[in-house]
Amino acid sequence: MSARAGSKAAILGTVMGLALSGCSAMPDSGPTERSVLNAQKDQAHNPLGFEILPVTPQIAAILASEVPPLISSLDAANNPFSHNDRIGAGDVLTITVFELGSGLFASSGGGGASAAAGEGASAPGPAASVTNQNLPPTQVEADGTISVPYVGRMRAAGMTPQDLAENIRRSLGSKSQNPQVMVRISSDIANTVIVSGEVHHPGRVVLSTAQERLSDVIAIAGGATYSPEDTHVQLVRGDRTGATDLGTLESFPREDIRARPGDRIHVIYQPRTYTVFGAAGKDATETPFKSPNVSLAEALARVGGPADTRADPNAAFLFRFEDPVAARQLGLTTPATPIGTPVVYQLDMMNPSSYFLAQRIPMKTKDVLLIANARINRFYKMNQLIGTLVSPAITAAWIAK
Repeated sequence: MSARAGSKAAILGTVMGLALSGCSAMPDSGPTERSVLNAQKDQAHNPLGFEILPVTPQIAAILASEVPPLISSLDAANNPFSHNDRIGAGDVLTITVFELGSGLFASSGGGGASAAAGEGASAPGPAASVTNQNLPPTQVEADGTISVPYVGRMRAAGMTPQDLAENIRRSLGSKSQNPQVMVRISSDIANTVIVSGEVHHPGRVVLSTAQERLSDVIAIAGGATYSPEDTHVQLVRGDRTGATDLGTLESFPREDIRARPGDRIHVIYQPRTYTVFGAAGKDATETPFKSPNVSLAEALARVGGPADTRADPNAAFLFRFEDPVAARQLGLTTPATPIGTPVVYQLDMMNPSSYFLAQRIPMKTKDVLLIANARINRFYKMNQLIGTLVSPAITAAWIAK
């Protein structure tokens, strides 16, 4: 019995020795904090020359300023409605003049339509007729004016068709007998928006007095090609820009503002995701945004945060190719690549202040989150391995006894 016990002890000793010697070869889900920090200093492991920046209030403020303004911020509070019935440069107008009797615009052959004058007509005699004549299509010039026969050049841009018709009528009053004028915009250029990108029918969309909203305009253009959550909508209004996703426009009326003449709407297919590696609560995964903006705190929460059994909460790393503007503000000296300047941000989740800062830092598409493994993680796995190997032997010894 003693020889058998000695043999078992020798076997157990050998197993433990092999386990200890193989500790460094144990598999891991990612590097430790020390490995990442050392890689920054090692040119062989850092050919891009990235820098590691601890997250501070100053860095959080710079990164927070990169969030594009909401589309609703482009809608001035003092002018929530636009005028979609105004004449503008480039519009083509159809002008019709009605006159009593033999008027200025009546054709010599009497080709104009005629009818008996009503009781209120001022024409002399019961046989007076009304003629109407369509003037040649008239385009509004770049300076906003048009030329009308017997009137000359007059202002048209910024006026409604009714206002312009009244101005023409007054100008013809001394030259024609009780003239009446109708103006119609036959080719509307000024009251349009440009819709481009991933829609079925990109191009100009004419706005009406119904005051269409952004989602209405996209629907008029045939609708988006892809699903709302993967469709990014960028609005350019004057010299300002706002952006959101189509799902937000459809779900939040406050963001679905009314389109205005001259707006440019870019519809972009952008399935925004970020990737998580290391000792997160969930396995390595590519996580979709599913909302217009996602903060670093939200991104960490969606993947379960640091795993209690194997993560080092002092070392959550955000890997990113930073925009040139932000890179200059951060003082990065790393050479830029075609997709940005590589940089790594380190967040210490054992510091309560870091949770406030993480709420301010916006995630960007294609960001990579790495939650470093704790240095004792391999020893923890080794203990599990030893337990797996030793437990059957202990059980067998207990049964033999």
